[in-house]
Amino acid sequence: MKRLHVHVSVDDLQGSIRFYSGLFGTQPTVAKPDYAKWMLDDPRVNFAISARGGKAGVDHLGIQVETPDELREVHGRLQQAERPVLEEGATTCCYAESEKAWTSDPQGLLWESFMTTGESTVFGDDTRLAGFRTSGGKAESSPCCGAKPAPVIEAACCSGTGANK
Repeated sequence: MKRLHVHVSVDDLQGSIRFYSGLFGTQPTVAKPDYAKWMLDDPRVNFAISARGGKAGVDHLGIQVETPDELREVHGRLQQAERPVLEEGATTCCYAESEKAWTSDPQGLLWESFMTTGESTVFGDDTRLAGFRTSGGKAESSPCCGAKPAPVIEAACCSGTGANK
C-alpha cells in the first residue's frame, strides 16, 4: 500500500516537533537532533521535518511504497510524466536505507518514489542527487540529503547512464 510523503524544512525543530505532535496527536516515530518523522495511518502519510540549513518550507513530496512491484509501478509513472528521472537506486537518506528515484515537476518541486529497506544511524549525504532539482533545465538547491554542489545531472538523466532507463 502506498503512502504520501511530505518533507518540510524548518528553522525551529523543537518548536515544530511540538506543533506537529499536537496536530497529529502523537509523538514522532523517529526523532534525531536534526530530523523527525511521523508515520501516520490517518491520513496515510510519512511526514518528515528537518533542520539542516535548507530554506524553510516544503522541501519535497513523494510516494512511499511497501513492495518492489509497487516501486516498479511508481517508477513507471515517473517515466510517463515526461520529466528527467534520476534513478538513485540503493541509498541512505533521512536516517533510512532505501531504493529511490527522483523527478521534479515543471515548477522545480522535487518528487521522490521510494521503498524503505532499513534504518540508518546517519542522515545521509548523497552527492549524486545534489543539483537535480530543475526548473527550466537549470540546477537549483539540493534536496533531502545534502547541500553540496555537484554538476547538473540532467544530461545523465537523458543519456542512459543509470537514470531514465
